[in-house]
Amino acid sequence: MKIGIDIGHNCPPDTGARGIRFEDNLTLEVGTKVIEKLRNLGHTVISCKPDHASTVRESLAKRCEKANSNNVDIYVSIHFNYFNGQANGTEVYAISDAGKKIAQSVLNQMVKLGFFNRGVKNGSHLFVLKNTHMPGILIECCFLDSDKDMQLYNGESVADAIVEGLTGKVSAAPVNTVPDEEHNTDNSILRLQQSLNRLKISGNDGHALQEDNKMGPATTAAIEEFQKIVGVLQTGIAGNTTWNVLNQILAKRVIQGTHATGASVRYIQYRVGTTIDGIYGPHTMAAVKRFQQQHGLTADGIVGAMTWKKLIG
Repeated sequence: MKIGIDIGHNCPPDTGARGIRFEDNLTLEVGTKVIEKLRNLGHTVISCKPDHASTVRESLAKRCEKANSNNVDIYVSIHFNYFNGQANGTEVYAISDAGKKIAQSVLNQMVKLGFFNRGVKNGSHLFVLKNTHMPGILIECCFLDSDKDMQLYNGESVADAIVEGLTGKVSAAPVNTVPDEEHNTDNSILRLQQSLNRLKISGNDGHALQEDNKMGPATTAAIEEFQKIVGVLQTGIAGNTTWNVLNQILAKRVIQGTHATGASVRYIQYRVGTTIDGIYGPHTMAAVKRFQQQHGLTADGIVGAMTWKKLIG
């Protein structure tokens, strides 16, 4: 078979959840092992994770394009869940009957590892399943914020379960292509620094952050400044709320009309130099139009693709 394996996230600004462990690290570990194990069994594997993207939507679209252009037989997107610290278990999403059959097979193998069976679920709301042309599944392997799941988690075993669910076989030789966690560099601070620099949020010295993957005073100050701008608790620590807001802004959704509210509006207000209240009212629209005029754009007050490009590239 020709199988498309999509290692979830790992393509800033498309980054994963953060719980007891980091989703980007675990999807990379499991996905890399799955790819090698499938190849050991003689299957052709297409890695669908893009190397770079400007937005989350572009990241998702590139994954679909890779699967579609290579005409893979099955598309598999690997993820880890996050909720409230209490939820646990494995769930697999699919749309077509063929996809649901594959999803059930993978789920059966995951449950054998001890994970709670959350079932096969309708994935008609998921971009990557809607926009791939072959049977596809999205696996939420387990919950990053669940003590129970993280104690059960073993990358090798999870990869074996996925491979057996897909093919009915397990790779004969163990694969160890990803280092143990203690040797696996966590680049989350680097991604944070890159994101803050892209948003033009500086440290306490007014300069761009040094992208050194170290949590120094300047990075802490920049996090606090960002949290103040977007209206979340100023802790100087980039927790899930801060990351969610960062990703929301970097997604560059179109902002228009006087009913828009929220963190993206607060960031726009900060950049165009008007009162930061999170409400896209007449004063904000006027400030956006001034910004557009200054940058040679159509002054329509709509924060679309071209305006976002001037704001954050």
